[in-house]
Amino acid sequence: MPTDIPAAVPTRTDTLTELFEEHRPMLLGVAYRMLGRTADAEDVVQEAWLRWTAADRDAVREPRAFLVRITTRLAIDRLRQAQVRRESYVGPWLPEPLVTDFGPAAPDSAERALLADSVSLAVLVVLESLSPLERAVFVLREAFGFPYGEIATALDRSEAAVRQLAGRARRHVDEGRPRYDVDPAERRDVTERFLSAAAGGDLGALLALLAPDVRLVGDSGGKSKAPLRIIESADKVGRFLASIAPDSWAGYAIRFLELNGTPAVLVLVDGKPDTVFQVELRDGLVQCVYIHRNPDKLQGLADA
Repeated sequence: MPTDIPAAVPTRTDTLTELFEEHRPMLLGVAYRMLGRTADAEDVVQEAWLRWTAADRDAVREPRAFLVRITTRLAIDRLRQAQVRRESYVGPWLPEPLVTDFGPAAPDSAERALLADSVSLAVLVVLESLSPLERAVFVLREAFGFPYGEIATALDRSEAAVRQLAGRARRHVDEGRPRYDVDPAERRDVTERFLSAAAGGDLGALLALLAPDVRLVGDSGGKSKAPLRIIESADKVGRFLASIAPDSWAGYAIRFLELNGTPAVLVLVDGKPDTVFQVELRDGLVQCVYIHRNPDKLQGLADA
């Protein structure tokens, strides 16, 4: 009686799944940079999976190119719908905070810095002002380094048109993004000092950390308390932050974590995500304060 058990023969489904899972992180990265929300990105990637499994295998010569094309086109369609909905959004809209851990996707510091920059809040906010096609070209080219020819195929455009879109998008992003680099250790130090001053309602300490033209952008979607307009100037931002410091921190917990490639602060109330603070720095001072309070955008941080 034979004792050796033959190895299972891989099925078509097994092969399709393995190929898709190999590319899933990249597809999620493309979709998130396009849409600014992880739930929307996951929905797009799930739809791409369904189309992948239903595709004519003889017509799919390059799985990666096929999956990127489908994901990008689905993201463009969803972005156009989202832009219409955002016209009625209550208060400023910010991208959903994303826990970043590039791991093996970024084997060296230069590549990691590129990935972190492409998913930073400052860049994602600027991307909101691009057309869906410009945004797609920028994401595929600048964040993932796709060749112009491959992007042209994905978007069903000529390579010349894609190059034109890329140039226009890059100029727009360069004009709107911060023009400074910050050492990670310095960013962490300033973020911690900023949190300490804000938590204690210490107006003097806050003013010492805020740039004169600092801006505060709060996103609540009308579902919790946050400014409905952008607050500008060190005095106004400092006074606002000092005024919202709780009298007692009982029931509160604070976590430092990396969001969108930079240090951030997560405030939990009774164990649930309540607020996220992220800051932009320039010359050692806080240039912009982002406050996330829309509970729909904080659900994914429960296990962070």
